Amino acid sequence: MSKNIYVGNLPFRTTEENVRDLFAGYGAVQSVKLISDRETGKPRGFGFVEMDDDAAADEAIRALDGAEFEGRSLKVNEAKPRAPRPPRRPAW
Repeated sequence: MSKNIYVGNLPFRTTEENVRDLFAGYGAVQSVKLISDRETGKPRGFGFVEMDDDAAADEAIRALDGAEFEGRSLKVNEAKPRAPRPPRRPAW
């Protein structure tokens, strides 16, 4: 089973490839998803990394939480499951 990792305080100019390269030093990266604002498309400064090996993911979390990346101090931890949300109503 894979582990989903939250990565916060990312520089807005960073790319999924940069984040993949950072985490690949700890093990195989299954996916990287950087989050953008729905309306503007601008980066929101956080994302998620999925790694297949739990031990490698735990090592990456320990090593990278608080580490400097492109001039910013990262916040890295295991992602929590998304809470259910009520359906969105149309803005008619």
